[in-house]
Amino acid sequence: MSNVDQPSESTAPEGARPDSAATGAAPIDPPMRASRPARPAPRPRSGGSLALAVLLALLAVGVSGYVGWRQWQQEQRSAADNQSIASLQPRVATLETTLTTLGDQRSSLNQRLDDAAQVNRSLREELLGQAERTRHLEDAVAKLAEKSLSGRDGMLLDEAESLLRMAGERYSLFHDAQGAAAAYALADQTLAAVNDGAFGGVRQSVNAEREALEKSQPASQASALQQLAALRDALATLPLKPLDGAPSEATDAWSRIRHALASVVSVQRDDGAPLAVADARFARELAALDLAQAQAALLAYDSKGYAAALQRVDDALASQFDAKAPAVQQARQTLQRLVAQLPVNAPVQLGAALSELRNLRAVHALSPARSSSAAAGARP
Repeated sequence: MSNVDQPSESTAPEGARPDSAATGAAPIDPPMRASRPARPAPRPRSGGSLALAVLLALLAVGVSGYVGWRQWQQEQRSAADNQSIASLQPRVATLETTLTTLGDQRSSLNQRLDDAAQVNRSLREELLGQAERTRHLEDAVAKLAEKSLSGRDGMLLDEAESLLRMAGERYSLFHDAQGAAAAYALADQTLAAVNDGAFGGVRQSVNAEREALEKSQPASQASALQQLAALRDALATLPLKPLDGAPSEATDAWSRIRHALASVVSVQRDDGAPLAVADARFARELAALDLAQAQAALLAYDSKGYAAALQRVDDALASQFDAKAPAVQQARQTLQRLVAQLPVNAPVQLGAALSELRNLRAVHALSPARSSSAAAGARP
């Protein structure tokens, strides 16, 4: 077995000094070591070189594998990138086509917008022309309306004027407030049909006079006539004053003289009937005549005559009939109610609406003449 395989021997490289402690030999002095001849260098071991070679080979294999693995990854990535690029190319082409189409559409849209702007300008010009024509037409219609009223409006105004004049004459002649109010209502309806709004003030005056007429007439004419007829029928049954009533005592000298003369001289007319019966018949006939006159005054809308007739009937009941009888008292209360139903206002003054209508028509009649003269003066 060679010395290389012996583990006890220490191998050192050439030119190295052996360790004295390892060999167990005593240290040798330098002069002695220098005098000893040099030993030949030991041979290198073949196992270490083989391990180093194997290690280097493994290292080379790992490096080459890593390099190959990296190249393979790069190839895979290149293939994936190529596939992505290949898949993106149609999309890019589609986008290019879409962009081209959008450009064409934008161009057509711009063209349409230009056309629409031109159409709008032409429409605006036409609208301005229509507005100008409409303004001229309105001016012409206004001038035509200012010149004269239409035939229909003139006819309606004539009818309204006739109704107002007829209502005034009926009230002044017959005191017929109800008929006059009906004529005023017809006149108001006629004025409402007139197209000219300038006659609105006349309608207000007509309504004011119509309300005054309605307030001036009795509340219920038919009811008053029925009550008066019932009073005329009840006069035949109303009791008169008793004839044996105690005479009133004379309070002054003339009363005593008259009483004395009446007891001496008595003048009376005998028509074949008893005096009491004749006086009763005369008093009842006078009261009945007054009631008939009150009915006639009520039908004729004569408020003053109606009130005077009722007052005479009340005086007759108080002086000729028994005031203590319930029937007489009830008749007097009925008369008082009839008097209270009479309007207390003064007679209605009519004619203001008619005068206003005539003045307004005169102003409208003068307007065309004034406008024509102004136009003639403006001409050169």
